[in-house]
Amino acid sequence: MTIKNAGVATLLAAALLMMGGCDQAEKAAQQMLSKTAESAKQAIDDTHKAAEQALNDVTGATPDDKEAPEQARKESSHTI
Repeated sequence: MTIKNAGVATLLAAALLMMGGCDQAEKAAQQMLSKTAESAKQAIDDTHKAAEQALNDVTGATPDDKEAPEQARKESSHTI
C-alpha cells in the first residue's frame, strides 16, 4: 500500500507543478500581448501623426491652423 500512496503523492505533486507552470506561461503570454498591444497603439499614433504632417505639408497648413483647410474650401467653391 505504501507504494500506491507514494505513486499517488508523486502524481499529485506533478500535477501541481504542471498547473503552476501553466499559470506562469499564462502570465508571460498576457505580458507579451500587453506589450504587443502597446507597440501597435504606438505605431498607429505615429502613422496618424505622419499622415497629418503629410496632409499639412500638401495643404500648406500648420498643425495649429485648423481653419486654413476650411478657408481654402470656401475660396475654391467661390471660383467654381
